Amino acid sequence: MASLLPKPSPLRFSQHRSHALSDSVAVRLRCLPSGNRRVRCGLINPDGGKLVHLVASAGAERDALLREAAPATGLPRIKLSRIDLEWVHVLSEGWASPLRGFMREAEFLQTLHFNCLRMPDGSIVNMSVAIVLAIDDSQKRSIEGRGRVVLLDAGDKPVAILKDIEIYKHNKEERIARTWGTTAPGLPYVEESISKAGNWLIGGNLMVIEPIKYDDGLDKYRLSPADLREEFMRRNADAVFAFQLRNPVHNGHALLMNDTRRHLLEMGYKNPVLLLHPLGGYTKADDVPLIWRMKQHEKVLEQGVLDPETTVVSIFPSPMHYAGPTEVQWHAKSRINAGANFYIVGRDPAGMGHPIEKRDLYDADHGKKVLSMAPGLEKLNILPFKVCKLSI
Repeated sequence: MASLLPKPSPLRFSQHRSHALSDSVAVRLRCLPSGNRRVRCGLINPDGGKLVHLVASAGAERDALLREAAPATGLPRIKLSRIDLEWVHVLSEGWASPLRGFMREAEFLQTLHFNCLRMPDGSIVNMSVAIVLAIDDSQKRSIEGRGRVVLLDAGDKPVAILKDIEIYKHNKEERIARTWGTTAPGLPYVEESISKAGNWLIGGNLMVIEPIKYDDGLDKYRLSPADLREEFMRRNADAVFAFQLRNPVHNGHALLMNDTRRHLLEMGYKNPVLLLHPLGGYTKADDVPLIWRMKQHEKVLEQGVLDPETTVVSIFPSPMHYAGPTEVQWHAKSRINAGANFYIVGRDPAGMGHPIEKRDLYDADHGKKVLSMAPGLEKLNILPFKVCKLSI
């Protein structure tokens, strides 16, 4: 690992305190060479330097893909699960930039063992969760020797074409152990998407036919990284701070987000904008459904708990792993691609209770500690917060 990663540049740390939440926010500052306490302004570059966009343009390009995906061409066809389709959505819009499709074996191994990918120029980008597509033995036999496959949704509608494919072994036990740090039964994502999946993985470059839509009344909130960057520029944001949650906003969340903006103003920013970014992909059964979370978020803005002029609410399409410090790196990395240069992280991010024992699966403080050290996240400013308690 030491030979793979470049030596990180030194960071200076500064605590900013206020009378409202004296210990709630500790801002990791990236200082200029002069030592001045300033942080880079504006939208940061996406990983790899360019935002990936894999959706065909309307017109000739899309029509050509539709013709190629038609049954008459004889291309092998793979039906996607709900979670598979969510990953196509994630990849198609560039949340996982610089990935251009489902991982091939080299990308998969780097993700499992290093939580990052080495780019052709030798630079490192963070990638902590495997974005892969599983197939079974019969599918493997039908695909071998073919360069392309058609991906279908649950209704057999062509969604994308995967080209320049590579098939390799799906070592489920290794994947689970390295992602979750345990192979204990009862991990929600594992049971939903891995345990019964095929024994092979297929990687390749994606060509997505048209934007992924769910027709659930919430598509207007599903802004792509490119959409969000455009919106932040329209609002003249000189800083973007992102906050992900998979449950309704409570008073503590609201106080934290408002206090964070005030801290950024004190640091010299003129118009910091909040990206309130609930996770909208797969979640476990006892999490609050997305439709109700979004209704509550709408009320938070309507009632002025958060300022609509300085808040953008959007849905993050990724499925949830509940993989603690490993997964929180993915959550932070993807917001870089959306233009955020600050990321708020709280207690036990992306964690859950142990599936067998009566304890948390992960140490509550490890997520924020890992983010401060993770390879490929150096350009993101991490905003950890502590639990506030009121004694009466």
